[in-house]
Amino acid sequence: MTVRRVGKATILAKGSGAALAAIALAFAFPAAAASDARPKSAPASRPSYVTQAPIVMLKDPDSGAILFSRGAEKRFAPASMAKVMTAYVVLDLIRKGELARDKQFTVSEATWKKWNSSTGGSTMFLSPNEKVSVDELLKGLITVSGNDAAAVLATGIDGSEDAFVKRMNEVAGRIGMASSRFGTPSGWPDGGVTQVSAADLITLADRLIRDHPGDYARYFSLPKLQHGKSPEGKPIIQPNRNPILGRFEGADGLKTGHTAEAGYCFLGSAKRNGRRLIMVVAGMGSEKARRDEAERLMEWGFAPGNPPAIAQTAPKGGAAATRR
Repeated sequence: MTVRRVGKATILAKGSGAALAAIALAFAFPAAAASDARPKSAPASRPSYVTQAPIVMLKDPDSGAILFSRGAEKRFAPASMAKVMTAYVVLDLIRKGELARDKQFTVSEATWKKWNSSTGGSTMFLSPNEKVSVDELLKGLITVSGNDAAAVLATGIDGSEDAFVKRMNEVAGRIGMASSRFGTPSGWPDGGVTQVSAADLITLADRLIRDHPGDYARYFSLPKLQHGKSPEGKPIIQPNRNPILGRFEGADGLKTGHTAEAGYCFLGSAKRNGRRLIMVVAGMGSEKARRDEAERLMEWGFAPGNPPAIAQTAPKGGAAATRR
């Protein structure tokens, strides 16, 4: 092409049509051209959740988002977390009008011998031949994990623990607990019959909270239970076994479990600013490890900007999740 000068201006002559257009566009949109040339920056990474716990799950039930999951489909012995199933069955009967809250059941001698404090399990300290209401038994079942309360409710409703367990399994199937099977109303070791998954436990907790919101508030956040008397005649007062109730803002209920087979376990829920999270940790080595893991998991879950997470491999066999 040829260039011809006129005064201070420079004019591109013949054969310069395409070149002129390219030069004009470059000068007309310099910012766009520079921006497009630069590589896009990756989103800032968010803190990860790392755990050595063998079974952990954290879910936002309203959105359905699983924030963290490790071993969630693995079947394991739930220990006293099975009592949440017992509670759901009893509350369902109350809601349907088939059982009165003030209905009284008598503690049989056989039930007392099987489940009193000498067995080493949790008890609400019922006495033989004592008459106790369904309302009080639910408090003992949920607040202090009474094995005696579970047995009295089961036998009072269906005549035997075995008959009540059949009802438990029917209800579990109806609400979608496809991986779970119950062998006792208390979760006491039964040779491996009672098995659940973390995912099923969260389904159970979600259904209980949604189907029975008033009763969930009534029974699951009681700070303590007073029932029974010591050999000295003093009232027996036991604190709620929930390790994060009163320690973690928004914590409002559900259930611990512990046996040598199951380790230290916890099915818990909390609600902050209208958002609820439900969690399971299982197979922990101590009460402290269970409590610390539960608090740490919930704090991570409620941290600002925490949508569903992708599980990643953690160092030394743990598991991690990174927020997206």
